[in-house]
Amino acid sequence: MILVIDVGNTNITCGVFEGKKLTTTFRMMSRASHTSDEYGILLRELLRHNRIDREKLTGAIIASVVPNVMHALTGAIKRYLELDPLIVGNGIKTGIRITAENPKEIGPDRIVDVVAAYEKYGGPVLVLDFGTATTYDLVTADGKFGVGITAPGIRISAEALWNGAARLPEIEIRKPASILARETVSSMQAGLVYGQIGQTEYIIRQVKKETGLTDLKVVATGGLGRIIADETDAIDIYDSSLTLEGLRILYERNRKSTR
Repeated sequence: MILVIDVGNTNITCGVFEGKKLTTTFRMMSRASHTSDEYGILLRELLRHNRIDREKLTGAIIASVVPNVMHALTGAIKRYLELDPLIVGNGIKTGIRITAENPKEIGPDRIVDVVAAYEKYGGPVLVLDFGTATTYDLVTADGKFGVGITAPGIRISAEALWNGAARLPEIEIRKPASILARETVSSMQAGLVYGQIGQTEYIIRQVKKETGLTDLKVVATGGLGRIIADETDAIDIYDSSLTLEGLRILYERNRKSTR
């Protein structure tokens, strides 16, 4: 079994694979500051709660967009799980060719997503990740990744509303019954959700227009992606475990003993 860890700006999402089967997932907050001992105890307890015998873990891999947590997190894995984690970064074998002008600027999370989408669904594929930011990444039929679009995520937009406007409340992000809102909460929900749908459809349409890739597959993932994917035909597939699958694929391509 291997432990895969995706460190995002909001959450740390963990999964355990037994072969190619994702057996369990759990989350921690990445915005909270923890020592390596605290991370270690949290990981051991969460594994125990999910009935995972830590002694059966043979490897671990981490993709992180939050550098500040890495020292404590990797230290926790080494000390409390007795594993030497593989870190997604320079030098890792991906199976795709990164053709961006500055490959070092591409976030590990985006690399993981495109690796998984290309492996699972082939190319050309446009990968959408609805996280803290909403990202759109293009992989060609021959496995080249060099085009990406980055936009504010739904939650960032929501926080900008209720933090920047004194009279607007903090709300649940969900699709309202109608876009024709008659009060403040549903008005904000309509703007956030339908606005994201409109942005998504326009960007996908424009990518297809400028590339000429009419057969482009569109794959979405990310915590709030289901809300959007359910409301538009522009997205072909919603894959909630895409990032964790990408981490498993990368681990297998770079496999070595990590215990």
